[in-house]
Parts: sequence; C-alpha cells; structure tokens
Amino acid sequence: MGKGAPEVPDAEAAGRRVEAVLDRLAQTGDRAACRAAEELVRALMEFYGAGLSRVLALAGQGGRQAVERLLDDELVSGMLVLHDLHPEGIEARIARALRALPGGPVELVGFDAATGVLRLRTAATGGCGCGGGTEASRQAVEDALACFAAEVTRVELEPASGGPVLLQIGPRPGAAGPS
Repeated sequence: MGKGAPEVPDAEAAGRRVEAVLDRLAQTGDRAACRAAEELVRALMEFYGAGLSRVLALAGQGGRQAVERLLDDELVSGMLVLHDLHPEGIEARIARALRALPGGPVELVGFDAATGVLRLRTAATGGCGCGGGTEASRQAVEDALACFAAEVTRVELEPASGGPVLLQIGPRPGAAGPS
C-alpha cells in the first residue's frame, strides 16, 4: 500500500464471495461440509461482532465525536446494523442516511416499520417540475439506506408540495407594451 488513505476492502464483494463458496459446497452434495462451512461463517460473524462491540466501546471512551465518525462511515455503520450493535434506532439511522445524501435534501414523511416502506418528499426545485431526476433520487436514497437502515425495504418519493414555481416575465414598469 504506500502513502495515503488505506485501501478499503469491498464488503459487498466479500459477501458475494462467501455466498459463492457456500453455493459451490452445496453443489458437491456433501452435507457435513456444508454444515461445517455454515457453522464457520456463524462463528466468524460472532467473532467480528464481538470485535465491533469492543471498537464501539473504546471509541465511546474517546467522546461522542469519535463515535459519530464511526457511525457516519457507511461500511462501519452497515456492519453495526448487521450485528445488531448500532447504538441508534431506526429513525436516527434514517436521518443519518438522508443527511449523507449528495444533492438536494428530502423531507421525511413517514416510515412504516411493519412494511419497511419509507415515504419521503423531494425538495422543491426551481426547475420545470418535470420530475426527471426522481428515479436517480430514489436510487441514491436506497443506496444510502442500504448501509444505515437495512430495515427499509422500499422508498416512495412524493413531489414537493405546492408544485413548481414559475418565473413570470412581463414588461418593465413604464415600458411601452406591444401596439
């Protein structure tokens, strides 16, 4: 590695590799090997969960700012959620994910914990009101929520209330109008 920021492993790719290895083992038909591999994955999850719990406790000794840096990190936050160690409730994690979004803000309308549906209202824009960026906005929200609030299963975006504000252009005061 050299100077600069350390290389961050791709957690999603690692998860896919684990699934692929387990699938290959299942295809062999060796049930004992499959059970042993699944037990190994469970044991490693417990081991890393215990380590994450310790990291969170030690970071807490450094003050709230140290914990906040951990909770703002998508990979760390996602692992804390996976291990049921995240110190924040779902509402706080949704708010954290929404704050992390690039671009325009969205307003939380509501979250239904029973269905996992998150309803958001997009911020008013000065554009044409055509809603062309809605799908991109939804994808950005879903990507952020995948790390911070995996309990969200679907995102529904409502347009900003009041509709678009259109600029009306007329003649200058005192200017002669068309004859």
